[in-house]
Formats: sequence, C-alpha cells, structure tokens
Amino acid sequence: MIKTARAAYGNRLLADLENHNTKFGKGFDGRNLRHIRMFHITFPNWNALRSELSWTQTSYLRKSAESVDKVLKDDPQITQIRADLSIGGIDVRSKAGEEELLTVSSKDGVVPRREKVVTMFMAESYEGYKLCWPGDLVINSLWAWAGGLGFSRHHGIISSAYGVYRPREQFSGHWKYFDYILRSIVYDWEFHVRSKGIWVSRLQLTDPSFLDMPIVLPSNEEAVAIAQFLTRASSLISRFIRIKRRLIELLNEKKQAIIHQAVTRVIDPKVRLKTSGIDWFGDVPEHWEVQKVKQVSKLLVSNVDKISLQNEMPIRLCNYTDVYKNEVISDKINFMVASATKDEINKFKLKIDDVVITKDSEMWNDIGVPALVDYEAPDLICGYHLAILRPDARKMSGEFLLRCFQDRLLVTQLHIQANGITRYGLSQQAIKDCLVPVPPVNDQFAICKILKSELLGLNVAKVKALREIDLLREFRIRLISDVVTGKLDVRGVELPAMDEAAALEDIETGEDTETESEELIESEEVADADE
Repeated sequence: MIKTARAAYGNRLLADLENHNTKFGKGFDGRNLRHIRMFHITFPNWNALRSELSWTQTSYLRKSAESVDKVLKDDPQITQIRADLSIGGIDVRSKAGEEELLTVSSKDGVVPRREKVVTMFMAESYEGYKLCWPGDLVINSLWAWAGGLGFSRHHGIISSAYGVYRPREQFSGHWKYFDYILRSIVYDWEFHVRSKGIWVSRLQLTDPSFLDMPIVLPSNEEAVAIAQFLTRASSLISRFIRIKRRLIELLNEKKQAIIHQAVTRVIDPKVRLKTSGIDWFGDVPEHWEVQKVKQVSKLLVSNVDKISLQNEMPIRLCNYTDVYKNEVISDKINFMVASATKDEINKFKLKIDDVVITKDSEMWNDIGVPALVDYEAPDLICGYHLAILRPDARKMSGEFLLRCFQDRLLVTQLHIQANGITRYGLSQQAIKDCLVPVPPVNDQFAICKILKSELLGLNVAKVKALREIDLLREFRIRLISDVVTGKLDVRGVELPAMDEAAALEDIETGEDTETESEELIESEEVADADE
C-alpha cells in the first residue's frame, strides 16, 4: 500500500515538473526527468561515479546491464584479455593513392565510398593515406562511441586520421566474431566511457584507451560458430525487413494513386473535365480552377534556430524532423525547447490549419514534405529550414492543401525547382509560383472526408509494418548480444544453407533508416578522408 502510494506520488510529481519544463529548459523535460529518476534508482550511490564523466556518458550507465563487466561476472568461463594482446595497430600508407576509397558508417561498417550517398568533394590525391585489408579493424576515433568502426571486407584507402588494427596471428580467425561483438550493444558503454572530450560529438578514442579495453574471447571453435550463425541469422532478418519495406513502398504507391485521383478528378471518375490550359497539368473538373500557391495561401519562411539565448523567450520548436516524420503536427509530439524573440514568436507561431513544408534538405527528393498543423499553443513556433503556408480560408482548406503537397503534380514542381549541390533548397518565389488545383471549398471538405476514410486502412497497415520492422531490429540487436556473450550457445545450430558472400550482401544492403548520428558519421568520414 505504501509503495503504491509512493509510486503514484512520484508519477504525479514528474507530471507536475514536466508541465513547468519551459522554466528549466530542455534538460528537464518529461523524458529526461524519467531518465534521471531511473538513473537514481539504479545508482543511488552517485558519489561513487567518476566526476570527470559527462552526463551523456553517465546516462549510459543505466543501460549497462549488457556491459562487458556484467558479461564476465555472469559467465566466469568466458576468457577476458586486453585488446592489445589480440589486436595490434598498423600504419601502412598508399604510395599512389589509387586503391579503392572506403568509408565508415555505424550502420554498415567499412564499405566502398561509391556505395554510400555522400556530399563532400573528392580529394585531388590520396597519396599517403592509410591502407587496410580484409580482416582489419578500422576505427573513426571521433565516432567510435556512436558505432563508427568495423572490420573491413575490402582492400582500400581510409582517412589517415583513423586507427587501423589487425588481429594477431593466433586470433586471425576471430575477426568476424570481433566485428560482431565490438559493434554490438555489449560494447556501447565501453566505447563511450573510453572516449574523452567536452562535446558529445567530439569524444575521441585514443589508441591507449582502446588497446587497454577488455575483449570477451571464446574458443576458436565457438568464435567461428558465432560468426557463421550471426551472418546467416542477420541475413534472414534483413530479408524479412526488406519484405516489410517493400510492402510499405506498395502502400505508399497506393496512397499516392488515391490522393492523385482525389485532388485532380474528385472521387467520381465520371465528372466532366475541362482543359487546365497547361499541357503537363492535364485536365481538371470543369468547375475547378488552377491557381498559384501564392493566390491561395500566405508564405512565411522561418529563420528561428535551435539555439537558446538568455535574452530571448522560451519556446517549443517544431523542427525539420517533426515535419518530415509526421503528417499531422499534434500535441503528441515532444517538441524541442529553444528560444526566440517576441517578433519571431508573433511571426512564426503555428496556427491550426497551417501547412508546414520542408524548404531545405540534403536530398532533393526530401524537399516539400508537408505536415498539417492540428495543434496550436502560444509557445509553439516553426523552426529553421521550414516554411509555413497559411491558407486563405475563402479559397483553400489546410487539409486539401496538405493533400496537394502530397500529390505528384505539386511534388514534381518542387523537385524541379530545388537548387543546390551539397544541400538543396527552394526559393520563396519557387514555392509561391507552384500551381495547385482549386475546387470550391465545400468540395475540398468533401474530398478530404472521403480521402480520410480511403486512406485509413493503408495508414494502419503501414504503421503495423513499421512496428514489425522495429521489432525485427530489436530482435537482431538482442540476438547478437546474447550470442556474442555466450548466453545463447549456437554450436551445432543449423540454419538454412546459404552462400556466405550472398548472406553478407544481404546484410550490407542497409535497409535501416539512417539516424542523425549515422548521417554525422558519414559526413565526418568523408570530410576527414577527402581533404
């Protein structure tokens, strides 16, 4: 009874504190408060922690249930050796710089640069850059904490700023096992705590710190069995994920077809049409018009950044990812806390029925992604790299304008107008001059109502498929963790026969969506290697 009452009190207290998070800043939002509480429960003797660790580093202690120390404690039969006893550093340089240029990512490990989408220019010469061979470990010292490492399956050039290590002769058959365990969640904490620096994005792993790290080592027989099992299992999981992603692609294609039919032909295929007067636009219902975006809405391009300043007012920022990942901007989104001037708040405060689009992006086909604003608050502001379209209620509803921006007729116009090399963007005039179909407002509401019903089943199926992909990824992480730590004995386990090269190709196709940290790793890799 007492414990239940205390738990209820704690939950109420967190909720009350979360309601006042604007006073204290983003570091004390609901999510972080729950993390702080869990950290205290897990480590009540906080004074025992090393004082030089950052909060980001110490927060990983909460997740350290899979740490190397616990693995060794739980299974004393597993051998523990220092990295320098099994892996030695090498430094061989290219004389002409003509070998294959390689890159490192947290998702795929070490792969040819030509297989990745990168935005940095190529260097004039790679003479003197480091070389690596199949079976060599390559570590991006600035991004080891985020998984910027892996064993190469290629011979080629990597940045001279990176570390290259090679298993010693007696452990040369272990490199595939080493690849799985060092890139697993088991070693997240190890690479975090051994990387030093002031900023999270600049934590650096030095040679001594890495080579002093303990490595969990099974027998030769078991190391080979683990690598073979995980390669085949990961390949099968990747295939399942690709099947689900293909289903999502088909659902999106179906959604596009339904939206296009609705915003260009109503729902009734028998409606009488007239020429729009524009060859590529095609015909439209005879009682519709075709107008420019500027004729049906007001354009506001935000310049509010993510930086918080003391002389500005606290706000919640609707940023790029909020728009990119959500069709509707609602109160369910955990918005970033930032600051803005009074004039910026008055100008860029979001209002219900606004349509927010991505104005700038690293990829041309991510330009013009829309979201409908369904939630309004005095402190909710549109962020940088976004544009607000505020419809004229006499001519256009926000929901119909959203559907127009989801239709290929308008999307194609935006993609054609996007300019840039390493980053693409739209001018205000390009957005204003885009052509949209304009039915009577009553027709717009009727079309959107029918569309919502038509798309409901597709959206439910897509959400289900995405959830299944998340579960498959979680299962893969858990499986690798259990196998490399000996919790799951895979010796003698048989999986369907599979060519190893084909299995590796399945894994390396990279079906996972890139995260922000992975994109940063890609940028850092090329920036260093191609200077």
